[in-house]
Amino acid sequence: MTGDLSRFTGRFFAYGIKPRYELAEFLRQCYMIGNRSLPLVGLTGFIMGLVLTMQLRPSLVDYGVESQLPAMVGIAIVREIGPVITALIFAGKIGSSIGAELGSMKVTEQIDAMEVSGTNPFKYLVVTRVMAATLMLPVLVVLSDGISLLGAFLGVNIRSVTSFTLFFRQVIDNLAFGDVFPAFIKTFLFGFAVGIIGCHKGYYSSKGTEGVGRAANSAVVLSSIVIFIIDLIVVQVTDLIGIN
Repeated sequence: MTGDLSRFTGRFFAYGIKPRYELAEFLRQCYMIGNRSLPLVGLTGFIMGLVLTMQLRPSLVDYGVESQLPAMVGIAIVREIGPVITALIFAGKIGSSIGAELGSMKVTEQIDAMEVSGTNPFKYLVVTRVMAATLMLPVLVVLSDGISLLGAFLGVNIRSVTSFTLFFRQVIDNLAFGDVFPAFIKTFLFGFAVGIIGCHKGYYSSKGTEGVGRAANSAVVLSSIVIFIIDLIVVQVTDLIGIN
């Protein structure tokens, strides 16, 4: 499986750099992927920020550092929780959708029909979806982080009163380059992994409707595992090169 996925990834890069570029389909996929994911990502982000704040408050009160709550929540959301949780939601929503969509096209022989008609199905279906997923996940993570911080602001004000300006000033003042840059870079890797795995599972789906369901399910499971592996590697690399 690893070998097949590696060859599929190599094929993506080989076709991705060659013209002709399917710009219209790429833009359509960007809209579809972002539009389908934003409501769920936004809702999850808001609840995540609210719950995290409410869970952290009692511990900080016990240690007498309740004033550091905005800073701690901001760092936790931006550095780790926001990117990973959003990527997992993205894998469940978009990874399964891509796997099922391409799987359905495969078993109904639509991909074969595209080849007969002279269209390159790999370039039209796979390259555009992988590039759109790679580009849109960082955008969704930024939006999710912002919505999560709004949820955290509401959580802080449930038990105390903190102005909007003071809350976000504490968050921004305590964020460093080592918090933002690695978190932003790994979102591109997460998006690429979800896109390439979903396309691979769907493009090589078989066994009729059963294969479509299996492709969607395996795309989500494998994407989730790879997201955690990428996160672990990025944390180790940033620690080794001193970005912290």
